[in-house]
Amino acid sequence: MSGLEGLYQQIILDHSKARHGDGELTDATAEHHELNPSCGDELTMRIRLDPAHERIEELAWRGDGCSISMASASVLVDSVRGLTVAEAQSLTDAFREMLRSQGRGEPDVELLGDAVAFHGVSKYVMRVKCAMLAWVALEAAVAKAGSPAG
Repeated sequence: MSGLEGLYQQIILDHSKARHGDGELTDATAEHHELNPSCGDELTMRIRLDPAHERIEELAWRGDGCSISMASASVLVDSVRGLTVAEAQSLTDAFREMLRSQGRGEPDVELLGDAVAFHGVSKYVMRVKCAMLAWVALEAAVAKAGSPAG
């Protein structure tokens, strides 16, 4: 294992243990529940958008699942809090593209930040849904909120 792979593995382990955003958000604009029926991972994402529905002010989630799905949700919270809805969608699109790469190419570290740690997951098709669970829930919650950019 290269030093970079070890660092990425450590990011995933750290986030699966110290879950950022794991909790309640009582004044949510919208929420969405996702379930991965192939493995049983599930997660409910709650978001609060600004009054114009253009920026993600806050988000929180509750879930249960493997370390990859839980760590991905944690990284997502750190990555999208405070972004505009359009910026969050661009990041989600880049994350999805990286996970579809099957480990080929080099992901955009500048854009993805800690989310790049999941690049190795792309080599394991059955784990891609685990990593995408929270990101799909975020997209659906934004759509439910009726965002102008969504």
